[in-house]
Amino acid sequence: MSGSARRVDAPGRPAPARLAIAAWLAFAPVPAVGQSAAEPGRSMAAASQALLPDELVVMKLVWSSLIALDQANQTGNYSVLRDLAAPTFQSRNSAATLAGIFQALRNQRVDLGNALLVTPTFDFAPALVEGGLLRVRGRFPLRPTAIAFDLLYQPVDGQWRLFGIAAVPVANGSPAPPSRR
Repeated sequence: MSGSARRVDAPGRPAPARLAIAAWLAFAPVPAVGQSAAEPGRSMAAASQALLPDELVVMKLVWSSLIALDQANQTGNYSVLRDLAAPTFQSRNSAATLAGIFQALRNQRVDLGNALLVTPTFDFAPALVEGGLLRVRGRFPLRPTAIAFDLLYQPVDGQWRLFGIAAVPVANGSPAPPSRR
């Protein structure tokens, strides 16, 4: 997909990109999971870090998101991907809209299932960004073509749910993965 898609080179800085979902155009304030403000004597950054999921949860989120996208691409049915996502994502993206967004990836027959075979590398540590959203960006270093991803999760009823997703094959050594907008 082209046009007004954006890539973000750090947790909060935008730049141009290749593939995106307009699932999070406007941030609504989202209460953080487990804690709403910094405890006395702790900085807000320290309080935010305490809210980040552990490494195993982050890996599960990444792998399950890419597998859900892979299965949607294989079947042409994006209903499950949509239904697993946060309510805001669902309200902004129909299954038909998602099919259109990921048509190029589907037409390329990219096997995102290979992502299960390797541990991803992250461009920066998973971080909480504006609105209490969890941002995870990196790539699966597959050969000959890596799979780059940029994922955003929203806390919903104590669980992290997909809020934005981008995934694209990139030549190994490419500088940056895609971003969702």
